[in-house]
Amino acid sequence: MCRNIHTLFNFEPPATGEEVRDASLQYIRKVSGFTKPSRANEEAFDRAVDEVADATQRLIDHLVTTAPPKDREVEAERARARAAKRFAAA
Repeated sequence: MCRNIHTLFNFEPPATGEEVRDASLQYIRKVSGFTKPSRANEEAFDRAVDEVADATQRLIDHLVTTAPPKDREVEAERARARAAKRFAAA
């Protein structure tokens, strides 16, 4: 799908509202094909972002797991290591 949308569930500290909204914005951009909608589509675009953000937050709030929360810094370091390995070969 979109590389800019990251897992938001089961992290310590939990995902912020801003992170949820950013992921929702990326999703709507991908689905609509617009980076920035025209004035005629701006209201529908913004409404869609808000609705997806609300649905995403509800989902995250209601998911359960027995796994321990992941550490954001550890996961970020792993992602950097994967990217360095992936792009070093290119």
